Amino acid sequence: MSKEIKTIGVLTSGGDAPGMNAAVRAVVRTAVTAGCKVKGIQKGYAGLLEEEIIDLGAGSVSDILNRGGTFLYTARCEEFHTEAGQKKGAEICRKHGIDGIVVIGGDGSFRGAQKLASFGINTIGVPGTIDLDIACTDYTIGFDTAVNTAMEAIDKVRDTSTSHERCSIIEVMGRNAGYIALWCGIANGAEDILLPENYNYDEQILVDHIIKSRKIGKTHHIIINAEGIGHSTSMARRIEAATGIETRATILGHLQRGGNPTAKDRVYASIMGAYAVNALVSGKSNRVVAYKHGEFVDYDIDEALEMKKELDPFQLTVSRILAR
Repeated sequence: MSKEIKTIGVLTSGGDAPGMNAAVRAVVRTAVTAGCKVKGIQKGYAGLLEEEIIDLGAGSVSDILNRGGTFLYTARCEEFHTEAGQKKGAEICRKHGIDGIVVIGGDGSFRGAQKLASFGINTIGVPGTIDLDIACTDYTIGFDTAVNTAMEAIDKVRDTSTSHERCSIIEVMGRNAGYIALWCGIANGAEDILLPENYNYDEQILVDHIIKSRKIGKTHHIIINAEGIGHSTSMARRIEAATGIETRATILGHLQRGGNPTAKDRVYASIMGAYAVNALVSGKSNRVVAYKHGEFVDYDIDEALEMKKELDPFQLTVSRILAR
């Protein structure tokens, strides 16, 4: 083990995601096994600036693996967007003897980690976001659970939509990324999937499709609408007026953030957390852990933040074929 890393801090930042607790648990127990002390930083960068820092041991993270959310809590912090806030955060790390820090969160969290690294604090990022919108990795903690939660809810909406012969617009999360919507659209057999990456806002296409489907005997019509498009309630009113078919909007919202993480989220998060600690004790900094092409790897944070992520065109083609 590198003698330079004696104390590792860990925080969760930005939106919570199922599996974050599994990652924190892995960080703590891997660090303890490597002979390091561990400091838990509560409420993300906001808690760092307020010095809400606690000691963590192997027993501190018992019975959190199966829990959604993050037991360290999370918050957004405007002050940390400033250079003064970033310098203050680095100084607080040094004050508490934190030689390296694991930041679990999304791209905004990684920008904060990048700044800490520039002020001399060894940092490793772990991708924790249900949005799956980090380009350097094929997996982000929480995505699998969020998709399964949404899928189960959409199945239930479909049942009642069929009973009443309705059109249902179901809005799923994902910020400006359409991955949850695309996966749910395929998994739930949606008739239409609206994705911020390629939606042209031509509602007449939806209207024509709904009418055509009703003429061939379909008793329901499911539209999955991504959060980045939104406005599902007003869209439902317009579609009902244009088609004469009762149309309801269901916004799943933060339901998708909660709940027990799936096996995939627990296992992948655990491996990523352990990987982050190993990276720190081997002397790495300003890196982000990723799962790419079937392997766990790490990228320079600067490089990772420059990458652009696009929806898989083949998955888009499949979704359109299957929605006929």
